[in-house]
Amino acid sequence: MGNSSTMGRAWKDLSPTIYDRDGDGKIFHIPGLGCEPAVGLLRPNHQREYKFSRKLTEGNCPLYAIGFNFIHPHHKDVFATVGDNRVTIYNGLQDGNLAPLQAYIDEDKDEKFFTLSWASNLDGSPLLVAAGKNGIIRVINCATKKLSKNLVGHGGSIYDLRTQPQKPSFIISASKDESVRLWNVHTGICILIFAGTAGHRDAILSVDFYTFDIYRIASCGMDSTVKIWSIEEFRPYVEQSFTWSDLPSKFPTKYVKLPLMSAVVHSNYVDCTRWLGDFILSKSVDDEIVLWKPEINDKNPAENSIDVLQKYPVPYCDVWFIKFSCDFHFNHLAIGNRKGEIYVWDVQASPPVLVTRLINPECKNIIRHTAMSLDGSMILGCSEDGSIYRWDEVKC
Repeated sequence: MGNSSTMGRAWKDLSPTIYDRDGDGKIFHIPGLGCEPAVGLLRPNHQREYKFSRKLTEGNCPLYAIGFNFIHPHHKDVFATVGDNRVTIYNGLQDGNLAPLQAYIDEDKDEKFFTLSWASNLDGSPLLVAAGKNGIIRVINCATKKLSKNLVGHGGSIYDLRTQPQKPSFIISASKDESVRLWNVHTGICILIFAGTAGHRDAILSVDFYTFDIYRIASCGMDSTVKIWSIEEFRPYVEQSFTWSDLPSKFPTKYVKLPLMSAVVHSNYVDCTRWLGDFILSKSVDDEIVLWKPEINDKNPAENSIDVLQKYPVPYCDVWFIKFSCDFHFNHLAIGNRKGEIYVWDVQASPPVLVTRLINPECKNIIRHTAMSLDGSMILGCSEDGSIYRWDEVKC
């Protein structure tokens, strides 16, 4: 994926409220409320205090992703990391230590994993899915400690995986091949492919399921756009993916060619997006995260609108592939930067409130990804130096 010096700054002069309605190059302005967004101040209020607990170094290769298991609440302190051709599962112990539980080494020495997500089989077995450079999704059954499936279909590297929390057999993948795919990990079926003339025009870096149902997703990428897609029309194929008895390759995979909305909220690569209820949090390489609300008119896309509500500054976050995370209840988010710092923001507050800034003298490299525990009391960062850094909340 390249080092930090080559992770691009392809600046573009674009309005933050522009919409390419049909993917044909015709540009339409999306109206907003006309109000200036609330911008957070870089003064921590220390409503939650954290202490540095542990550094664990896996090796010399960068760690690109880290994530807690929110799918199985009884494993709430279990998390995983990916880097190089390795996937490692840990338990975050109460005494501040990190205990390795399982490790998976890919058979391809040239593989470099960039992303992971926790999922579940229909019988409740915990699954861990990981993907990266080779564009193959590895499905690992953590109960049997074996590789369960290989999901093949993408024609380029995979940069993000997300699981539908209400139906954790469904995952979505975002790829360099300019497509998003919806998969059923129980059957190994690729159900839908989101791509086409109105789709993304460069690598897709992040994707997420809508908070309240499985039939809407958001994606973003190097083309500076955030796109919102509907799955509703293809509901029968989603359900059919559970009962399909033939080979997965023979399933009638459908293309979703038209997004509901294509909005340019940022002026550069957008490398992380997450739904926050009906709102969207998205991050670019412009040193900030933006909270905005899409207003979608299903009958007349020309009447779509977006309202940029709040901005969360993140200094030294001007290289791509730095991703934020939230706790289970979406009360706070944590985001790293290229100086090895982590900023923790209260995303329920308006105007935005910076809770704290986490620093440690040993942590001087890029924090590529963070992970917040179920209640936000444990914060992890995975670094370009191959290390995991742990902070724990100080209880009063």
